[in-house]
Amino acid sequence: MRVTSHGIVDGVIHDRYGKHGQQHNENGVPTCSLPLEIHDAPQGTKSFALFLEDKDACPVSGGFAWVHWVAANITSTKVEENASQNNPDFVQGLNSWVSIQGGRQDPALCACYGGMAPPNEPHTYELHVYALDTLLELKDGFWFHEMFRQMEGHVLEQATLKGTYRN
Repeated sequence: MRVTSHGIVDGVIHDRYGKHGQQHNENGVPTCSLPLEIHDAPQGTKSFALFLEDKDACPVSGGFAWVHWVAANITSTKVEENASQNNPDFVQGLNSWVSIQGGRQDPALCACYGGMAPPNEPHTYELHVYALDTLLELKDGFWFHEMFRQMEGHVLEQATLKGTYRN
């Protein structure tokens, strides 16, 4: 299985998916989610889950990787640009903007894609996609550890796509 995105070209994430883009919520958080396509999913796949993280955030977030997007029960191999905001047919978990480091933003604004905003230097982002043999019992606003607990024993295959976003 592999994952591609026309929003990442030669390892660089296009400006529109982060702080240099045009789409932000009322608190200034970027909300235009990356498009992606999943290729060669294993036989028996019932759904996909994804997790977008920024490990380079550790020095500026108090020692923690930053969670930008968590989604589950994706049943298509293609996720369109801005699907997080455009009536998704999948469930979404809370991103790190809900945390103390993120300003404790309203959970209603954080149960979706919360885009890239590296404050200190370009960061590398990792989009992990998991092929699952089931749908997960999650509702919008779940915490990412809940997704990982439910995925145990159901991951058929996993793929990671990396890209860098400028500060």
